Amino acid sequence: MPRILVIKPSSLGDIVHGLQVVASLKEQVAGVHVTWVVREIFAPLVRACTAVDEVIVFQRKQGWRGIRLVMGELRARSFDVVLDLQGLLRSGLMTWSARAPRKLGRGDAREGAGLFYGERAPLPASGRNSHALEILLQFAPMLGGRAALGIPLTFRPGGAFTGADFFNNGAAAPVVMFPESRRPEKCWLGFTALTELMLQADPAVRIVWSGSERLADGGAFPAERFLNLTGLTALDVMPQIIGCAGTVFANDSGPMHLAAALGKRTLAIFGPTAPELFGPYPLSCPRHVVVRAPGGDLARLTPEAVFQAWQA
Repeated sequence: MPRILVIKPSSLGDIVHGLQVVASLKEQVAGVHVTWVVREIFAPLVRACTAVDEVIVFQRKQGWRGIRLVMGELRARSFDVVLDLQGLLRSGLMTWSARAPRKLGRGDAREGAGLFYGERAPLPASGRNSHALEILLQFAPMLGGRAALGIPLTFRPGGAFTGADFFNNGAAAPVVMFPESRRPEKCWLGFTALTELMLQADPAVRIVWSGSERLADGGAFPAERFLNLTGLTALDVMPQIIGCAGTVFANDSGPMHLAAALGKRTLAIFGPTAPELFGPYPLSCPRHVVVRAPGGDLARLTPEAVFQAWQA
């Protein structure tokens, strides 16, 4: 059984891309066993993914001590191959410490991480201007697979979550919105106005806000048609919430990539970042809709423009 160590501690969207690569590889190569090094805050999602067999938690808040602890654990284990999907100094050090005859790293690795690889994945034809997922897919041919995605990601059932009954109370699946993003400049501030517009325009639509950070709704929306789960969405239940959605609205963020990876209709809102590089993959999929702010300025993107994209 090929034993693969994947080093991809963060961030959420990048981890989702890595999970897609590993899931595709498992479809193509029989008997693969995957161990994954991941930051503590993202571990619940990686642990829940059926493509991953084992998780090693990296306590980033402990600084260099956390890195040394992971390195010590990796020295005590044996693998057939290491994939450094992160491509930074700390992941390079973890790769160096792991016991494996093959150590594969990114072709665009930074911070000297390339010094710790025996082999480097080639960049796609578009080079560094390729989509983030296409860059990671180049690892698959090095292990006997094709640089292509397979079926949507699947996850082990998580625990019960707040408001689960809301998803079953209507004739149609609700719209799920993720108003947050890791970087403030990628956060569109129009979700409240968009929610009001959608609820007024369609008496049958129901809307759920979801995410890790609490966002106040002001109590302005009817409880039978609106549910606020922001601040109440654990990572291990996020796939369940997205799986119950009809359409997912999100900024350029991890939940947006997760929705696309789960095969959901995804409406992605982009401002200063390029959807060609970071949009829901593949951009050509008819389920994926990208709304770009005029001039890359999210302050200029109106709720009406997003609403029209949803109706199209």
